[in-house]
Amino acid sequence: MKKINWKHFSIVTIIVFIWINIGEVARALFVAFPKIETFFEGSGLTIGTMDFSHALVWGLWDLILTLVLVFIFWLCKEVFGNNHKSILISSIITAFATIGIFWIATINTGLGEWSSFFIIFPIAWVEFYIGGWIASSLYAKYDKKN
Repeated sequence: MKKINWKHFSIVTIIVFIWINIGEVARALFVAFPKIETFFEGSGLTIGTMDFSHALVWGLWDLILTLVLVFIFWLCKEVFGNNHKSILISSIITAFATIGIFWIATINTGLGEWSSFFIIFPIAWVEFYIGGWIASSLYAKYDKKN
């Protein structure tokens, strides 16, 4: 059984985190927030301004997404090799285990709608697919050195 190289994992996580953070901010600002504002229009609820505590929580959320993606990619890489299959499996699992569960819970509590899910989820999956590709590329460089 191969042990994880924590140095490589940490470097890959940091670099993928930059991409995930960019993707999350873009998806939220250009897709999710406008849909949420439309959903709550007329209810008196509004999306407030972003302050430091929101940015910290959002950063933590992005870190969790990244850790899940990179770890699942690493597991897939060890089982299936560093290839498209590993990228695809890790991006699908991460998308469903994070964004999918989040939006299903949001819809279940009456705070969202399926039409938003069917737009936001595929965008998130592409974000994770690209993140998996970045992880794959970085691990390929590390594997060549070893």
